[in-house]
Amino acid sequence: MQILIVEDEKKLVSVLKRGLIEESYAVDVAYDGLEAMEKIDTNDYDLVTLDMMLPRADGREVLSHLRQKTPHTPVLILSAKDAVEDRVLGLDGGADDYLTKPFAFSEFTARIRALFRRSNKSDPTVLTMGNLSLDPSTHIAMRRGKRINLTSREYALLEFFMRHPNALLTKTQILEHVWDYNYDGLSNIVETYVKYLRKKLQTAKDDPDFIHTMRGSGYILRE
Repeated sequence: MQILIVEDEKKLVSVLKRGLIEESYAVDVAYDGLEAMEKIDTNDYDLVTLDMMLPRADGREVLSHLRQKTPHTPVLILSAKDAVEDRVLGLDGGADDYLTKPFAFSEFTARIRALFRRSNKSDPTVLTMGNLSLDPSTHIAMRRGKRINLTSREYALLEFFMRHPNALLTKTQILEHVWDYNYDGLSNIVETYVKYLRKKLQTAKDDPDFIHTMRGSGYILRE
């Protein structure tokens, strides 16, 4: 899942970005309001965290711009302003949640998971397909009652597939949401990780393959 952090405190950005990557999210960053709006115009984010006090354009302008382009993208405000009227302004302005600084990283990620659940109302707390299950809160994948040990990137890939069952996902979509827009590594990274994931999901010889290749188009997760 691709998250945009809009924040001008570079030390905080470094901590949040590192922690989110460890939690298997792909992360993009904007350090001021104008940069944020440019990135919102160019990219399709799954969630945005937004500071309200920004250089060049404040958080309210960014939030208004985002809501005009993508009304349903979850937005979590991170702000040092803790007065009731500030929280009310942020939520009434279009944000989905408001977290005051300083905060615990565990609460930060819990609120992100809650926003993803809220934005995907059809998704249960535990994602399932056949005898395969994935718990986003614990990052535990199971098949036939057996735990599957995944790397952070394999987990992110599986979660992206399981949040979009029976949908054709192109290589570009996967790169954008599982890696990030600045990825400049191996050109066959998606194919490589799909191969890794298929192998790990095969917990028994008669297990059907959930990930289907659509030649020239992408991949579909389906029974």
